[in-house]
Amino acid sequence: MLRTRRGTPEDVPLVMTVTELTRQIKLTLELGFQEVTVQGELSNSHLHTSGHFYFTLKDAGAQISGVMWRSRVALLPLRPDDGMKVTVTGRLTVYEPRGQYQIDAVTLKPAGAGELQIAFDRLKAKLEQDGLFEQSRKREIPRFPSRIGIVTSATGAALQDMLSIIERRYPCVEVVLRGAQVQGIGAAEDIAAGIDELNALGGVDVIIAGRGGGSIEDLWAFNEEVVARAIARSTAPVISAVGHEVDFTIADYVADLRAPTPSAAAELAVPLRGAILEDMGKTCYTMHQRMMTMLEERRERIIRLLTGYAFTRPADLLHQYSQRLDDLQSSASLQISHALQLANARQASGHLRLLALDPRLPLQRGFALVRLDGRVISSAASLKQGDGVEMEFRDGSVRSTID
Repeated sequence: MLRTRRGTPEDVPLVMTVTELTRQIKLTLELGFQEVTVQGELSNSHLHTSGHFYFTLKDAGAQISGVMWRSRVALLPLRPDDGMKVTVTGRLTVYEPRGQYQIDAVTLKPAGAGELQIAFDRLKAKLEQDGLFEQSRKREIPRFPSRIGIVTSATGAALQDMLSIIERRYPCVEVVLRGAQVQGIGAAEDIAAGIDELNALGGVDVIIAGRGGGSIEDLWAFNEEVVARAIARSTAPVISAVGHEVDFTIADYVADLRAPTPSAAAELAVPLRGAILEDMGKTCYTMHQRMMTMLEERRERIIRLLTGYAFTRPADLLHQYSQRLDDLQSSASLQISHALQLANARQASGHLRLLALDPRLPLQRGFALVRLDGRVISSAASLKQGDGVEMEFRDGSVRSTID
């Protein structure tokens, strides 16, 4: 049917500008399709630097472009990826500059839990093939950390639970918090950046990365490859603490230790102060008992040695030698005394003999001692007439001449 302007013949067609036509189409579509729900496969998905999310939704027979504005993107529980089957709710609109109709998406979510499981299994198989799940690459959590890093929401209840448990169990440890977005588009990149920043800070002995419970969509940031890679390259051991005990994420498989809850992660990261003090007390008691037992054993051994033959025999020998020395001393004294007596007797006898040989002794009996030039004359033949001699008597001496 031909449209005509008022006041013109009906057979004259109305001439419209491209803009006018596009606006007419836009108005018709927006009024005719005020809300639509469409299911299809995502492709060409792209998060613009402006924060808007652009995508193409397709099936086997057709495709349609779509856009989700930044304010709504922030509410998405997970990042949609190409190949994911999703359900989009929104309204039809026309992007006038290109004359392209598209879906103005209000909500976007996986078409079912099966889609998320497929994405989960696909990434898990890829990372397992890359060796990120190998037990050999997992490290021990230090028993007595001095600094703990935490990557989680700065406003979440999970953080308060962890801080309370750490303060109660091990108040001497330093806690470094790196607040992160833990849900929605951009959360995975923020969590990965937080892990990298704590490693770059240095001195962090262990890192706890996690959040409180929620739906599978809420926890999906910890199923992203970027988070798994950040955990794998971390120099500090990482404890994953995502959701509740029944929740398993890719981060749990890559982490050095998986905690069933954030509170359990805090308990696994630090020792219990009371238990440490109790262990120290037991250790001191055990050391004291062992020392006392060792000293008692050494004392008994010394007593056995002192009372044994090895020590008593030398003492007996010493006593015997001492007694023998006394005997030798007594014998020597007797021998010396006897020798002195003999010597005294010999001396007395020799003295008497010397006295008997004294040439002056006969002078006492009236004899005289004749000397010639100082020589004793024992024979008259030794003298001749005229010799002057000296005659010594008992009481003096005189000089005379031989006639």
